[in-house]
Amino acid sequence: MFLAMAALNFSKMWPFRKIFINGLFNTLELTILALAFGIFLGLILALVKIAKLPLLGCLARFYTSIFRGTPLLVQIFLIYFGAKEVIGFNIDAFPSALLSLSLNAGAYISEILRGGIQAVDGGQNEAARSLGLGYWRSMINIVIPQGLKAVLPSMVNESISLLKDTSLVSTVGMLDLMRAGMIAQGETYLAFEPFLVIAIIYYILVMILSYFSRKLERNLVQ
Repeated sequence: MFLAMAALNFSKMWPFRKIFINGLFNTLELTILALAFGIFLGLILALVKIAKLPLLGCLARFYTSIFRGTPLLVQIFLIYFGAKEVIGFNIDAFPSALLSLSLNAGAYISEILRGGIQAVDGGQNEAARSLGLGYWRSMINIVIPQGLKAVLPSMVNESISLLKDTSLVSTVGMLDLMRAGMIAQGETYLAFEPFLVIAIIYYILVMILSYFSRKLERNLVQ
């Protein structure tokens, strides 16, 4: 094994450093934007599920079941390749990837937020109502902030999953980390070195996020 590792030629990866860097920045940009849109969408879905709105609640639950019950890769393909049939024009790789990841993340985040909001003591909402605050004002000012605090570690874990899921967008030609590795592999005919570099970069990013997740959990316990 050590002899095989010694035979690896990582020097051939150096000419592709700019591609790897561009892929890294695109991956981070996609992750951050998809997470932001996913949180916004997930919060709306969570509130709709909690509120006594039967029709909208059913639609929100149906939406969640669809995006959680089908592979993300299929969703990416439906939006990227199927857009022209539905809306009459193609969507570029980045917007289609961002839309797919945001819609998918919103479904998962909605369940995380719903659990966090419902875990808040109902008496606090009742106390706010007794002070004259309406339902939505009490939710926004009192219940939701406490629910978000409770689910912060879970949200970090979701961001880790989202970061790793971005590797799927390479299938539609977007220059992310995985696509950068595929380009290096195609031009050097080396399979192990480029993807090992990609794996190390992903691992470092995940370890950074995991560190913050553990730190958040410790702070919440104290």
